Amino acid sequence: MLCVAVVGTGNISRAHIPAWLAFPDRAKITAMVDIYPEKAVAKSEEYGVKCGIFDDHLKILDREDVDLVDICTPPFCHAEIAINSLRAGKHVIVEKPMAASLEECDRMIEAAKESGKTLACIAQNRFRTPIARLKSVLDSGMAGPVRHAQIDSLWWRGHCYYDLWWRGLWSKEGGGCTLNHAVHHIDMLGWMMGMPQSVTAVMANTAHDNAEIEDLSVAVFSYPGALATATSSVVHHGEEQSVQFQCEKARVGAPWRPYASTSKPNGFPERNASLESELDEYYESLPAIEHEGHEGEIENVISSIERGAPPAITGADGRRTIEMITAIYKSGALHETVALPIAKDDPFYTVEGMLAKVPRFYEKTVSQTSLGDAAITTGSDYK
Repeated sequence: MLCVAVVGTGNISRAHIPAWLAFPDRAKITAMVDIYPEKAVAKSEEYGVKCGIFDDHLKILDREDVDLVDICTPPFCHAEIAINSLRAGKHVIVEKPMAASLEECDRMIEAAKESGKTLACIAQNRFRTPIARLKSVLDSGMAGPVRHAQIDSLWWRGHCYYDLWWRGLWSKEGGGCTLNHAVHHIDMLGWMMGMPQSVTAVMANTAHDNAEIEDLSVAVFSYPGALATATSSVVHHGEEQSVQFQCEKARVGAPWRPYASTSKPNGFPERNASLESELDEYYESLPAIEHEGHEGEIENVISSIERGAPPAITGADGRRTIEMITAIYKSGALHETVALPIAKDDPFYTVEGMLAKVPRFYEKTVSQTSLGDAAITTGSDYK
């Protein structure tokens, strides 16, 4: 039985707590931690969880009834909590984004190596059937090499969204929609195509004059023989999110709507219905994910610990996504193309270096401890 402490009981904990409760024979929540302990009390009562309530993660690190620390806090303290927990001999699973800088990611990874404990990073969309099947289709080579990837991480957030005390500040949120929303889709891009050679990006704040950070960015990733474009936004009505790959032989993506073309003698396209049927048949033959989203990833982490094996989404995976996002911020801030990888002596490698270089679009003027406990949106199911 894996004993779990949930650290941070704000909105995203609603995705984590039920996921742990889905495996009552394999995991048990023994502690909840929040700097506002009344929030932890409310969550424990809401989900019927009898556990210890604490106001500081340091208070649970020497407890024998905590094997794993599940970090659901704002990004600026992910690294501190993770490193302290790993050094105390606890496994760690951390919500996206992994951390606020590459330097913090590296310290987290080093702490995991030194402790021998598991470090897992949330990227729950990999545990959705359409995304897992798309990855298998790309890996099969049936559609041919990728020529262009189109990543649309489109969300909508009202003006008051950034009134919450930690949001809208580079020093607390670590960034805007690119880091905290498009992280899902940039993770998919890195998972499916690997690390790009360079990034060129622009960013802006178009609708939230109560936040320092961007609410819109557009990036171009250069790969050998291919380009990828990523739009990261919290100003798009409808929140339509997709990842589409234009390959040599066909278009494939999520949502799944394959289209294949062959060339007429004059170079114009002719639809290749036969290949589309083959792609559809292969796609539908792939197994469905038994546990989807956060539940799927948490089941994977439980299984990996039980087997003594690495989780599906490791610290290295989380770091790759942060490096791609850091390149977007560097390019957008300095108005230049950024080559990858980012070196340790680069100012953008550390939080302090980034804070000295990034633009403050507006001044944050409101800081509320809570915006209520209404339901939140956590992204598409890609169906």
